[in-house]
Parts: sequence; C-alpha cells; structure tokens
Amino acid sequence: MEETALPLDYQRILAVVRQAAGPVMARQVGEVLGVDVGIRSKLEPLRGKLVRSVARGWLRK
Repeated sequence: MEETALPLDYQRILAVVRQAAGPVMARQVGEVLGVDVGIRSKLEPLRGKLVRSVARGWLRK
C-alpha cells in the first residue's frame, strides 16, 4: 500500500518514526506530533495507532 493512501494521522506517524535514528517510544512520537504526553488519555490513541501500524506491516517492532 502506498503511504499516500494512508490517513493523514498515519502518514505523520510514519514520517516521525522514519526521521528517528533508532527505535522510538510512543511518548517520543507524541512529543514530535504535539500530543500532550503528560496526559495518558491523550497518549493511548497514539499508542494504539502505532500498534496497528506494526500489525499491518507498516512499521517493525
């Protein structure tokens, strides 16, 4: 699947992960995307998108 066919949220997540020098945590991705990482309820949806991206083969764990 082409990255441009993905929803914008997923495109932004993939871009952040690709720019990282190595493995990243959801908190690090959230900081770059401007998510309030101090509030767990704001971070959990992002974590879910990262897990789904791994399950779909877009990212590696």
